[in-house]
Amino acid sequence: MNALDKKITTQFAGMVVRKDLVKMVKGNAIVPSYVLEYLLGQYCATSEEDSIASGIETVREILREHYVHRNEANLVKSKIRERGRLKVIDKITVKLNDKRDAYEATFSNLKIGGVLIDADTVKNNQKLLVGGVWCLADLEYQPPGDPNIVPWILEKLKPIQISHFDYDLYLEIRQQFSTEEWMDLLMQSMGLNPAAFDWRKKMIQLTRLIPFCERNYNLIEMGPKGTGKSHIYSEFSPHGILISGGEVTVPKLFVNNHTKEIGLVGYWDVVAFDEFTGKKRRDQALVDILKNYMANKSFSRGIDTIGAEASIAFVGNTRRDVPYMLKHTDLFDPVPEHYHDSAFLDRLHYYVPGWEVEIIRDEMFSDGYGFVLDYLAEILHHMRVHDYTHKYTDNFELLGGLSTRDETSINKTFSGMMKVLFPNGDAPAEEMKKILDYAIEGRKRVKDQLLRIDTTFDPVEFGYKDKNTGEICHIKTKEEQEFPEHYFRTAKAATGAVDKRKAPPSSSEKASLEDRSDYFVGEKGDLKLIKRGIIVKPDEKHLTFKEDQKGVSFESLFGPYLKGASRIIVQDAFIRAFYQTRNFMEFIETALDYKHEGGISVHLITSKDTDRESSNQLDYLEEIQANTKTAGVVFTWELQPASVIHARYVVVDTGWKISLDRGLDIFQRYEMNDAFTLTNRRQDQRPVKAFEVTYIQLKDDELFAYWGENVSENEKGSKVVMELIRGLENKTLEFKSTLQWDVHQKKLNKDLRHEVMKTIAAFLNTHGGILLIGVDDDGEILGLNNDLSVSGKTLDRYSQLLSTLIADHLGAGFSRLVDFRFEEVEANTVCVVEVEQAPKAVFLEWKNDKEFHIRAGNTTKLLDTQEAHEHIEMHWGK
Repeated sequence: MNALDKKITTQFAGMVVRKDLVKMVKGNAIVPSYVLEYLLGQYCATSEEDSIASGIETVREILREHYVHRNEANLVKSKIRERGRLKVIDKITVKLNDKRDAYEATFSNLKIGGVLIDADTVKNNQKLLVGGVWCLADLEYQPPGDPNIVPWILEKLKPIQISHFDYDLYLEIRQQFSTEEWMDLLMQSMGLNPAAFDWRKKMIQLTRLIPFCERNYNLIEMGPKGTGKSHIYSEFSPHGILISGGEVTVPKLFVNNHTKEIGLVGYWDVVAFDEFTGKKRRDQALVDILKNYMANKSFSRGIDTIGAEASIAFVGNTRRDVPYMLKHTDLFDPVPEHYHDSAFLDRLHYYVPGWEVEIIRDEMFSDGYGFVLDYLAEILHHMRVHDYTHKYTDNFELLGGLSTRDETSINKTFSGMMKVLFPNGDAPAEEMKKILDYAIEGRKRVKDQLLRIDTTFDPVEFGYKDKNTGEICHIKTKEEQEFPEHYFRTAKAATGAVDKRKAPPSSSEKASLEDRSDYFVGEKGDLKLIKRGIIVKPDEKHLTFKEDQKGVSFESLFGPYLKGASRIIVQDAFIRAFYQTRNFMEFIETALDYKHEGGISVHLITSKDTDRESSNQLDYLEEIQANTKTAGVVFTWELQPASVIHARYVVVDTGWKISLDRGLDIFQRYEMNDAFTLTNRRQDQRPVKAFEVTYIQLKDDELFAYWGENVSENEKGSKVVMELIRGLENKTLEFKSTLQWDVHQKKLNKDLRHEVMKTIAAFLNTHGGILLIGVDDDGEILGLNNDLSVSGKTLDRYSQLLSTLIADHLGAGFSRLVDFRFEEVEANTVCVVEVEQAPKAVFLEWKNDKEFHIRAGNTTKLLDTQEAHEHIEMHWGK
């Protein structure tokens, strides 16, 4: 038993049950989970294994003896006849026989009807009249003398639900749980393993509870089959009923004008329409009455108006994926045609994005402890009388321009989720903010689709003002962020009317749009930001990504900023486990696509894995080093204590720092061993964790600081040179073994000076660069000892020689563009020559010749007269 389960069983002793027991006792009994958990709660509400085992046998025995299987109905009838009396578990419905002026019960599985039931029992359990109730019933058999008299006598009836609960104790114990623990307890109560769900997916599951605790709440959920959409309404609570969308009629749902009987909405807390998709029998009267009820909480019976409190939930399967619906239709595409009406859809308070819910798998079911369902169902039922709609108003204020229905929808969702998560109505401002964000998003999803359907709807900004900071927070749906190229199509645009959401913004609007940017990747390296239709180039910016958002990849995040890179530093304390190291490898793969043509060095700063007894961290890093070397990657790493690594960032020698609050660990868990899943093959198909990224352009001294951070001046220089050497030769970097010492002949060779001078000339004529003297072509550090032995033996004399050569052969006027210094690297002295781009052409005068050199890739190229003329004209416009 884990720590949470221990806490649950201690704090809520007698009110919780182990959730895997339901499967163990259910067998082939077609009975709701709350019925089984009612029995388990009577006998298995403990953590003692012996008591649980004994309780399971008791429950199984009860089901064997008393649950009525339809195919065994005749056997049960025979038992009752032979014994005279038997307790049965069955679903019972009641009708008034007006000819006999008597209430008659029908047992669903036992297949008997016409059983008399007293009026007081019906009065105390009116749901018997609408939809039926699962009950424990004492049924007798008395052979009548008259064949017209029913022989079955209902002696006693008890609905399967708890008789009492302590609501104040529930509120008191809630305070002992953190928000995360409480969410996990509720998830386990729903039979789900919280470890298989992130925060957003938990919120989607918990949204299904809102209709049970919020009066007159209208919700729709569309998504793939097998995601558990309808399960909650049929299995969770005795106060909810699930009906097939094709079976709904006005009399069944509202009122039978002939019999005057009130329909389902008059008795149930939640009426859920299952399979609310495709072609349905058209009943315009039902649509009209439903619209009125969803808006006004009432319906008409003749000349009378009747109020009701039932929440309405619509669940159905999507036939197409989200991009298709956004591109060609709308997100209400699966809804039956006669309900695809803007007036009806506008009554919906929340659209649950069911396509974000994964198909339920075995590992997603819980074996932990959760509330006995009928206990939690009664708690939620009790909370329907409370109103938390304005609990956020001390801290937040909705933006103006929202319609009354928009505000009502947001407020009711907020109220319902507060009841679920914070039943005492009190929560920290940051938690209220998260709930408010979520509530606004679901209503915005409804409203944005209405813009596609009906030209009379105008766009509005969904968001709020933080009263504490004055910040304006704009809310977006996840689909809006993932598919901006399809999301903003509207009915007005289709008819040629002006789409206000895409109208060019004023200068004052542009500033606010900066904070609401979406982005997408066009051609490789072409990162574009979409600001309500405005496309801008990459720049310093801050981006926020929501939990479970898709369409994000390292290419879209880093690509344009890595273009032309030869050196990269990655600092992330958590490159330890396999999945983290795999993320890092995928980052290197991205860097390879954008690297400088001469190769790239990647240096990782991370922490040693001390969490695992048998860590493979070093093995993983060595494998990366070995396998990327052949692709021109020089990969190195250093392990620091985790306590000293605080920030997570990527620094690139192109002048960018990319700060990531989660480092490279941005993707949700996915199946890495399945080669045929898109999440394994493509990053943009993986849902992400919530994270933020900031792009900062660094000045030269700031960039240098990252290559020499927290070291002495000498160490800084050494570190910079090492990073340069790891980068390999490229257009702006050249290595020379020597200035004038012939390493092959082992003597002075002044002709070698020409090699150094032409490299400096080439840098002057191209884009500048760095020349390292004392390093060979393979990056081996040779040092200057031999050069110094024939150049005056001191660095001052060596400097004077270089200065003289530059002035004599390139021109004294260009000396100011060439700077050099000496660095100690691995006990060797290296000369670092930094060259700026010249404002005009530079010719190298050597042995009575004038030469014109440029850099071409990682080589120095001598141009002939025609080529030099063309380069000069193109480069300097002369």
